[in-house]
Amino acid sequence: MPIVGTEQTGIARLLRRVDTGLAATLVVFAIGSYAALSVDVGRTAYGLKGDEATYVAMALSMAHDRDLVYEPRDIERFYHVYHRGPEGIHLKRGGDGRDDRLYFGKAFAYSVAAAPYVWLLGLNGMWVFHLTLFAGMLFLGYRFLLVRSSEWLALTYTLGFFGATIVPLYAVYMTSDLFHTALVFYAYFLWFYKEIAPRDDGFLGGRLHGRWTDIAAAVLLGIAIFSKPTNVLLLAPPVLLAWSRGRVRAGFEMGVVCGSVGLVGLLMTAFAMGELDSDLRLMELLFVFQGGDRKIFFGTFPFEQPTATFDALGIGMTTNEFVVEESLGLVGFLKLLGQNLVYFVFGRHFGFLPYFFPGLVALALFLRRSTEWTVWRWVIVGTAIAGALFLTIYMPYTWSGGGGPAGNRYYLGYYPAFFFLTPTLVGGVAAAVAWLGGALFTAHILMNPFISADQPFLAVERGMLRALPVELTMVNDLPANLTRPPRARLPFGDPPVLLYFLDRNGHTPEPPGIWVNAGQRTEIVVRSGPPILDFTLTLESPVPNTVWASMGGRTHAAELEAGVKAQITLVPEGVYSRRGWSYLLSLEAKEGFVPRLLYPDSTDPRYLGVSVNITSTLGDDSGQTLHGW
Repeated sequence: MPIVGTEQTGIARLLRRVDTGLAATLVVFAIGSYAALSVDVGRTAYGLKGDEATYVAMALSMAHDRDLVYEPRDIERFYHVYHRGPEGIHLKRGGDGRDDRLYFGKAFAYSVAAAPYVWLLGLNGMWVFHLTLFAGMLFLGYRFLLVRSSEWLALTYTLGFFGATIVPLYAVYMTSDLFHTALVFYAYFLWFYKEIAPRDDGFLGGRLHGRWTDIAAAVLLGIAIFSKPTNVLLLAPPVLLAWSRGRVRAGFEMGVVCGSVGLVGLLMTAFAMGELDSDLRLMELLFVFQGGDRKIFFGTFPFEQPTATFDALGIGMTTNEFVVEESLGLVGFLKLLGQNLVYFVFGRHFGFLPYFFPGLVALALFLRRSTEWTVWRWVIVGTAIAGALFLTIYMPYTWSGGGGPAGNRYYLGYYPAFFFLTPTLVGGVAAAVAWLGGALFTAHILMNPFISADQPFLAVERGMLRALPVELTMVNDLPANLTRPPRARLPFGDPPVLLYFLDRNGHTPEPPGIWVNAGQRTEIVVRSGPPILDFTLTLESPVPNTVWASMGGRTHAAELEAGVKAQITLVPEGVYSRRGWSYLLSLEAKEGFVPRLLYPDSTDPRYLGVSVNITSTLGDDSGQTLHGW
């Protein structure tokens, strides 16, 4: 018995020595790494998505060739891994005038950082690299909260802050988004840990209180800004904090270091491309990896065949200047801004509420705990707001990042800043709310991340996301544009308008019209150059039916007799953006039928409710043309 008691005492002592946060972080990293190394990149990840081709090609080139040059062997590597070419790769011609090589049209920082993992573990190493970044955020977040909170509260809240959001989904994208998020988090940890922790806190022997942390953080943020310039406003909190304390020189030092890192990155890029030997102007340097002779390639790629040349292929993607798409006037600008800000917070596809819910919990905790209001936390709040305004003003039609991403990837770099608003945690309510609220919107997305990354339009067809407003100012960036076969930008009706099907409850046009599944609500974005004054739906069903329809206003119902057409006329409420008007049409049929059971010569197994045809009266377009018609 004494021996048993001694063993129990030894185990208890050992458990007390174990760092709870470190243990949890290692478990997450170990399990995640095993999974990352166990899957087939080309098949499990469903091919290439977004800008993956460019970043993957750069990482492979750096890992195996020790350069950032696109040559014939780079295309061969793609076929080896994916059994297909680098769909969507951004390439540009350099200033060296050579025809046997090209250069990559994206910032190199992420791919260079991931290259050692790729060299050691193959392309799966990029996922292990992401897990390293994610694990680092979990551990440092835990240490930050541990200064004033218990171990389990700090751990649970930190796991929820990152885990019950869209952030883990970006771990399966082979792009730079998670890289930027981690760099910002690490920089803010170095800046603000010393604001709450005593010098003798014991973590790393109190070494996180020296001036070196300010410089190291500025370097990290400089890399994040070089790689994604929209992160530039995140430099404001540490600089303004230093100035508010009379440390003017320290604030300037951080700004200079951060800016110098970005400038060095641009100069290194220009040098690698041979641009420094050409007549490179200052403004062009800002776009050194996105300007010049730059193209995106699909289907056929340079160096596949002797005739596959840069000049003969690709779509021009030059970005050498800031572009203003249209002048709206002050009233139009303010109206568009107001609509975008509502979508920015509550939007179904890109909103902060559904995809970064724990960030709102952190903000609410901070606002309630006035005893912990500090200058640096208020500046973080201001920076977060300024970042949202900057994105919605500078790119009002593509502030989420373009290409139909899951969530707002351009604001992903700002999300870590919300973590540092978190005050002392008392009780488990905040952690529970963060977990529950975040899971309501993102759990179904994270259950199968590879499917969610490849087909982001599936996530919004069910669950809580369905109750949120559709971002009608950004119709051409909605995930519906990514469906295969196409379910967006389909001309239909009299006169023709463009249709964007947001779910699979409605079927693309076919004789005799648009079929809507029975017992399921379908939503379709209708896009028109001139405004729609009235919108008439002609409905028909082979069975007696009840149909509900709305288009931005109140819902109208129609009782249908079998085989007899009926009409509903709607006066729509639309949103103007990008030289056109967008409207959300909602349709639902109560009763249904199966064509193959009703008609002897049919093989159609669908459970259909009603067919719909569209006629509309258009207003004066005042010279407007429909963007993307």
